[in-house]
Amino acid sequence: MKELQQIIQKYMTTIKRNSLFHGISDEEITSLMGCLHARCQEYVKEQHILHIGDAVHEVGIVLDGNVHVVKDDFWGNASILANISAGDVFAESYACSGSPISEVNVVTASKSLILWIDFSRILGTCSNSCQFHTRLIHNLITSMGNKNRMLTKKIEHMSKRTTRDKLLSYLSAESLKAGTASFTIAFNRQQLADYICVDRSAMSNELSKLRTEGILDFDKNTFTLYY
Repeated sequence: MKELQQIIQKYMTTIKRNSLFHGISDEEITSLMGCLHARCQEYVKEQHILHIGDAVHEVGIVLDGNVHVVKDDFWGNASILANISAGDVFAESYACSGSPISEVNVVTASKSLILWIDFSRILGTCSNSCQFHTRLIHNLITSMGNKNRMLTKKIEHMSKRTTRDKLLSYLSAESLKAGTASFTIAFNRQQLADYICVDRSAMSNELSKLRTEGILDFDKNTFTLYY
């Protein structure tokens, strides 16, 4: 428990960025970790955190690193549904469902440290009668609403008919999120192709055309858009 408390203190700023803990003080968060049966686990790059078919009873928060939510079809073709970076939560939609079985794989994109909390302890009555426990439940609902908005944005990109339009839709959204015309995305080329569900070669060709046309420029995963 002492080791967990040390990790919590080290990553408190990251934890407080998560909407689950909005409006909850450092001291209250530390107290909550015992109530929520929290635990931390390290993972190496490209390690599966969750597999399709796994029972999900815990909610994960990325303290350090980066993970991808991936859906594979019958033939093994992967589609990245979401990128989860430090401070973000995952698996909450499965943990709170009537049948908490994962329908996706969750895989680390880099060495990662995950904080796991028991979902049943979020909804259950706290034996210590924490006044901030109600706030946590409210925040959980807000977090799930934000996750639905994120998936809606992905559907918006996916609904475009051409690879070019999908690329521009995604890059435009990332630019607006960053608040600048120059920004860095969380995906390499293959991951970006998987995310917007296009062929990597076709996407690379389209990027080259967009650069030639003066619409954008890029260096690895850093992009600049032009009017």
